Amino acid sequence: MYESTINFTLDTICPWTYLAKKRLDEALRLVRDTDASSKVTFTVAYHPYQLYPEASVEGEDKYEWYKKSKYGDSEEKMKMYTTLMTAYGASAGITYKFGGTVANTLQAHRVIQHFQESKGPETADKLVNALYRMYFEEERHPSSKETLVAACKEAGIEEGEAKGVIDDEYEGLQDVKMKIREQAGNGVDSVPFVVVEGKRRDMTLQGAQEVGDYVKALEQIVKESN
Repeated sequence: MYESTINFTLDTICPWTYLAKKRLDEALRLVRDTDASSKVTFTVAYHPYQLYPEASVEGEDKYEWYKKSKYGDSEEKMKMYTTLMTAYGASAGITYKFGGTVANTLQAHRVIQHFQESKGPETADKLVNALYRMYFEEERHPSSKETLVAACKEAGIEEGEAKGVIDDEYEGLQDVKMKIREQAGNGVDSVPFVVVEGKRRDMTLQGAQEVGDYVKALEQIVKESN
């Protein structure tokens, strides 16, 4: 049995990485339903990346920030973006909302990395799912202590343990900063950035691909695992 790691580089406030995650999850479900599951086990490992490292911890109005920084303060262009993302989201089971707060995600990454290392991939996956949904569908702050505690509880982490890690803002902070720098050093300059490790070669998928593209990459890894 070949063990393949899917390296998924993300930022928890990037709408495209949420979309990519949903599509990859669906691709994994489809491939695991075939005889591929007897040849390869796929495990997702999350890697941190900050799209807006200069964003403040408190954050600012997400809708206004997007409109100004991405769409030249044009209400018309912003409307085109929200319409497009709403349609993409609906196709993947995401109900995108565009209000709330955009803010620095460093603490969210620190918590994801901590529990990925201490609790394993399944817990990390649940934690990432919860953070994405809370930010994009419930308009919660992406990295406040309240959001992080709620996401940890949803991932099955005991509240006291979660709070201990979340309250100690420096625990693992240098490690996560180093990992972010490493990703930049690996040539990652945007997210989502997905690398599926294979026996003969790795498959790299940049941007939010279609479900079929992820399926094709996973099947290729299975094919070359013999």
